[in-house]
Amino acid sequence: MRAVDDVSITVREREFVALLGSSGSGKSTLLNLLAGLDRPTSGAIYAHDKDLADMDSRQLAHHRSHTVGMVFQAFNLLPRMTLEENVELPLRLAEVDRAERPARVREAVERVKLTARLTHRPSELSGGEQQRASLARALVNRPTILLADEPTGNLDSVTGDTIMRLLQEINQLLQMTIVMVTHDRPRAEKFAQRIILMGDGKLISDGVGMTA
Repeated sequence: MRAVDDVSITVREREFVALLGSSGSGKSTLLNLLAGLDRPTSGAIYAHDKDLADMDSRQLAHHRSHTVGMVFQAFNLLPRMTLEENVELPLRLAEVDRAERPARVREAVERVKLTARLTHRPSELSGGEQQRASLARALVNRPTILLADEPTGNLDSVTGDTIMRLLQEINQLLQMTIVMVTHDRPRAEKFAQRIILMGDGKLISDGVGMTA
């Protein structure tokens, strides 16, 4: 069985889309394809009129570091680095000029309301603060598309809603396209503009959510 089978969707610019489905439905695989982390065996994936399926490894690396930002359920912060250093890391990998980095880091950290925690390491941050730090790291390269894989999965309901409001704010104020994988339908209906339901690697429904 294919992880994603004959799925065709279009995400409009500045849209906030939630991908719903049970475990094994193919939603995270689809997100990885959009990120350029996985390659399709057939078909095409277009981002800004460029087909990821035709890109070589260097072009895909550029796509991941400039076009998309990614937020994961597990935070993936480096434990020995401060929040500031974790957020700066994508800038170093993208070889952004050293003189430009502090302002970019400050901008991203202010966006997620963590300026007072710049010198703290992940172990000194709450779960919600760690997820906000990972969100700042995803934003620091100023991507046009934000991909979020179960961003509230490790958080309590109150903290999860805080993260969702931040994503909604980023979508509306920064005009950023967001595709979020989740199994939480009530939260998706509350915050996303559109819900896509997947099952067994196939598209089940593609509708409109309730905009909060």
